[in-house]
Amino acid sequence: MTAPLIDPFARAIRYLRVSVTDRCDFRCVYCMSENMTFLPKKDLLTLEELDRMCSAFVRLGVQKLRITGGEPLVRREIMTFFRSMSRHLDSGALKELTLTTNGSQLERFADDLFAAGVRRVNVSLDTLDEAKFARVTRWGRLPQVLRGIDAAQRAGLRVKINAVALKDFNEDELFTMTAWAAARDIDMTFIEVMPMGDIGNEDRIGQYWSLKDLRAQLATRYTLTDLPDDTGGPARYVRLNETGQKIGFITPLSHNFCESCNRVRITCTGEIYTCLGQEGHSDLRAPLRSSESDAVLDDAIRAAIALKPKGHDFDYSRQAVDGQVSRHMSHTGG
Repeated sequence: MTAPLIDPFARAIRYLRVSVTDRCDFRCVYCMSENMTFLPKKDLLTLEELDRMCSAFVRLGVQKLRITGGEPLVRREIMTFFRSMSRHLDSGALKELTLTTNGSQLERFADDLFAAGVRRVNVSLDTLDEAKFARVTRWGRLPQVLRGIDAAQRAGLRVKINAVALKDFNEDELFTMTAWAAARDIDMTFIEVMPMGDIGNEDRIGQYWSLKDLRAQLATRYTLTDLPDDTGGPARYVRLNETGQKIGFITPLSHNFCESCNRVRITCTGEIYTCLGQEGHSDLRAPLRSSESDAVLDDAIRAAIALKPKGHDFDYSRQAVDGQVSRHMSHTGG
């Protein structure tokens, strides 16, 4: 019953990303429509159910747990969940408990997160221009996020910035943002915009800025040294020799990164998506709620992992959004 989770392509599943809510206090243009209809709260897993779900995956060999949303820190009483998960850190079964956040609530929760065993957070930040930030997030306020980043660093949390590369939006801030992060000893990861969700009038091909071009621009000012870092994740890393900081590139569109994928995602309603870029999913909420025995849930998890595909189908090479999936990123978890 405790045999590790191995998918059909001999990849061990060690990394679980869990969305604890589809709600967010921002409405980023590449993630949500402005007028979102959120799920009924009764459809969401309770914090106790999230605990049981995550604990099952830890028991089956998951060593890294990332909490996502929506914005995870807007979930009511979410720190109860983080404190509960810390027992798996204490036992050694879980190697890392972390989260991805928009930073809006970090000023409030940074100390509590550190106390619960979180040591690293990813903050989504696409621009340092206050007006542009308000435009891309629709509801966000940059000073609030910057205060949150400061609070996280004061609390002892290692911060990494995730920036979505958006053509004609933040191209002109590449060096500004890189220098800003370097001055604060913050690493960065750039992400190509992904074709997910119906975002109304947003043109995904028009937004697409290839990270091959972004990297070439960086190389005009910095000396880039490729790093062998292999986290099983999608990012490829370089070191900027002049600053010492690590820069990651997540390129689902110009480079397929699936061969070493070790992760799966659970939505806030208990669906498991074994590939971000595929529609296929399985329901874990029903088996979770059908029995107090973990055997039923474990069997459902193993059955879902057995369906994990080899890779995704995202492709912009023909100037068409091939492989687009209909669900919003906020539903699956970032």
